[in-house]
Amino acid sequence: MSWHDAAQQAQWFFFAYFVVLNLAYVALNALATLELRKYLDERVLDLLPRAHSPYEPPVSLIVPAYNEETVICSSVLSMLQLEYPELEVIVVNDGSTDGTLDALSREFDLVPFPEAYWRRVQSKPVRGVYRSKRFPNLRVVDKENGRSKADATNAGINAAHFPLFCVVDADSLLDRSSLRRVVEPFLHDPSVIAAGGTVRIANGCEVRNGFVEAVRLPTRMLPLLQVMEYLRAFLFSRLCFAALNAVPIVSGAFGLFSTRAVVEAGGLRSDTLGEDMELVVRLHRLHRLAGRPYRIAFLPDPICWTEAPESLGVLHGQRTRWHRGLCESLAIHRALVCHPRGGAPGWLMLPFMIVFEWLSPLIEAAGYVFIVVGFLCGVVTAAGFWTFTLLAVSAGMLLSMSALLLEERSLHLYRGRGELATLCAVALFENLGYRQLTALWRLQGLWQWATGAQARWGTMTRTSTWQKDGQP
Repeated sequence: MSWHDAAQQAQWFFFAYFVVLNLAYVALNALATLELRKYLDERVLDLLPRAHSPYEPPVSLIVPAYNEETVICSSVLSMLQLEYPELEVIVVNDGSTDGTLDALSREFDLVPFPEAYWRRVQSKPVRGVYRSKRFPNLRVVDKENGRSKADATNAGINAAHFPLFCVVDADSLLDRSSLRRVVEPFLHDPSVIAAGGTVRIANGCEVRNGFVEAVRLPTRMLPLLQVMEYLRAFLFSRLCFAALNAVPIVSGAFGLFSTRAVVEAGGLRSDTLGEDMELVVRLHRLHRLAGRPYRIAFLPDPICWTEAPESLGVLHGQRTRWHRGLCESLAIHRALVCHPRGGAPGWLMLPFMIVFEWLSPLIEAAGYVFIVVGFLCGVVTAAGFWTFTLLAVSAGMLLSMSALLLEERSLHLYRGRGELATLCAVALFENLGYRQLTALWRLQGLWQWATGAQARWGTMTRTSTWQKDGQP
């Protein structure tokens, strides 16, 4: 085979991959649109006044915290004011080296509280348990640093008293009705073992007393680009796979789980960077292979607000870590792929994640390099170069605009003057450099996983620019 023939075959391979990739996402979009319409029709009765149901199960809110001094008090305050009849808030101070524990002690008047600690799942030793004198349903577990969010979450599970637990990031804020909504699948279907809600970007929003009062777009470009990413991630793939009972991940920023199901599964693994996805895929595998009925739900409107990175360095570390966690989760549970009992998770979700998520940064980066270098060397024709470029950009724009359309049809959160036009502009701009940059970061995560490089969590710098007066 000549060099020219090999180059032509490579060109057709990359072209075909991008076509199939985008057709797959179009199919996800179509199914997500149908699922969203069905969901909105079922939400009509929510327009009526609703009292709390006596059947709503009590919930333990677990908040893993490591060096979250600037945001922890506002997050905890918002959780204590949620519209829910019975809940406990358990903050797990994972050996913070800043003033996280001191801030909690000052704001909530903590005192040592001796209580039995049932170690149902593995975690690092606990140094002490504190209870708030102001809020009887608030406890703080102080433990040795476990070097992972999973270890801190496991300590919270051990301290939880209730049959359901909800994991919320320390830098996150919940809408008042978020918890009530995300519990609903458990009320309607006893086989539900987990449910997740939508996560949105808090940067730019006005926050008072622990709640988002006014939704605004970020003023800086980097978090603005992440707004569009979050729209695609939550309103596309998760909404679509929920219809097939094949949700690949319940976000670690906001997820509700059956305490019994997670304890039986062994808790969260601390040896992976994607503990939230690994747990969900493990629950799929255990229940599928055992033939036990179950469902993992996703709801598009229970909102959790989180702070997005505002520096390239922090964002780089986050995306590299996310993709490495994806690689680890898929590798650990590869036995479910195309298994006779795999169902939709084994035959649809996992193959999709492998081909279009796990391997995509490698193929995308190779495709971009090949097309550019091949064009400069005369191997790729001008028609082939521009066809590939326009396909990549236009398909990315189409997917982003589709996600924006789903947002407008469902929640319609961004109502400020000119905000819709801004998001449309972002849908174009992100495909002209930002998408390629994130592909390189994800490729780095793939390389780190393949070579077994030492896992590093890095540091998430909190700016809390979205907080206003009235915050604690």
